[in-house]
Amino acid sequence: MKPLPSPLAAIDLLANRNKELAALMIHIAAVDESSMAVMTENEQFQQLAGRFPCLVAQNIAAGPIGAALEAAGCQAFPADGALLAHDSLPPVLPAATRYLAGRWYLARPAKPSGSQAASRALALQLVQLVVADADTHEIEAVLRRDPALSYHLLRLVNSLGMGMSRQITSFSQAILILGRAQLRRWLNLMLFSSRSGDDRSAMLLARVAVRARCMELLAKAGGMDKSGQELAFMAGMFSLLGILFGMPLAEVLKPLKVSETLLSALLDHQGELGMLLQLMEASERADFTALLARLDELHVPADEYHAALIEAHIWMLDVISESNRA
Repeated sequence: MKPLPSPLAAIDLLANRNKELAALMIHIAAVDESSMAVMTENEQFQQLAGRFPCLVAQNIAAGPIGAALEAAGCQAFPADGALLAHDSLPPVLPAATRYLAGRWYLARPAKPSGSQAASRALALQLVQLVVADADTHEIEAVLRRDPALSYHLLRLVNSLGMGMSRQITSFSQAILILGRAQLRRWLNLMLFSSRSGDDRSAMLLARVAVRARCMELLAKAGGMDKSGQELAFMAGMFSLLGILFGMPLAEVLKPLKVSETLLSALLDHQGELGMLLQLMEASERADFTALLARLDELHVPADEYHAALIEAHIWMLDVISESNRA
């Protein structure tokens, strides 16, 4: 394994006053300018910074590393960009607040409305059926009970443009064309998509999309096969189900009948999947000591970590864009 270059980078998610994703905050464990080329000369990073606000702290922006990040498309965090960073938010935000940071959207949710709870329960039931490789007719029967979910599924498949000369109109046809793996992935995302009355939805969707996609890419970088990569994506998605439902993760997972490998990773952070999950949690906290240790254990070079992190954020923006259009 080649030595890990320094610095490492992490990316935090910032919300606006409406609790929607507004910017990405770049954190750097910075020591030398030359090693920043891992990030700043990466074409995908430049694409990300050109597409969505990427901010750096004033103290970093003032130095040579900040200049390199600015040349790549980043901006200095605005001097008047008051930032409220807490594990919970006050009922009324201070007037000067422009950005919200912290883990407030990972707090226990308010009691969901009846329709919201029912919609998420149905989506979770669909995930259970797909994980269990249930018959298409069983999946179709549940889809018919939620007009929003069924509409979004048909819209997704019709928008894929797979050389089809006619529109897809039946659920069984849509499931067949999409495939079970992609259906499972889509259902996982739909669990976290915006629900009226849940202020956490937009940021939870952003967080879980980045975590799942980055874990999938890091699994590939670490030498896992396609099955392992798919499990890594699922682990990232399922890891925040307890947060979503406001109940112990073990309780949420009980009806899903997931594999022991996945279960031990999610509940006890065991095995390679567990280490990948720990890696992402360290990245989200910008805990560079723990992040470096997990990269070393998984034999993933830092440049591949950076590439995965950047690609995962670009993918997340696509997911949010599609979710907003739905």
